[in-house]
Amino acid sequence: MPGKVMEQIILSGIKQHLQDGQGLRTSQHGFKKGRSCLINLISFYDQVTCLVDEGKTVDVVHLDLSKASDAVSHSILLEKLAALGLDRDTLC
Repeated sequence: MPGKVMEQIILSGIKQHLQDGQGLRTSQHGFKKGRSCLINLISFYDQVTCLVDEGKTVDVVHLDLSKASDAVSHSILLEKLAALGLDRDTLC
């Protein structure tokens, strides 16, 4: 459970940092309101089918990072986030 709490703290800090629109491309999903993972999947599917319809080759690599934060040192992660401008006091 501690990993889940850390994830929520970091997510909250990242969302706060990104509220002014910095660092997010228009194609970003997950941290933007109205841009869910489902919408991302639909957008991806649309792009791939258009490329296939044009006769182009498409390669897809899927990475499941859902457990990635369980293996990360939280203190190192906080230091790296602080180096990117996410203040440690804001995150914790």
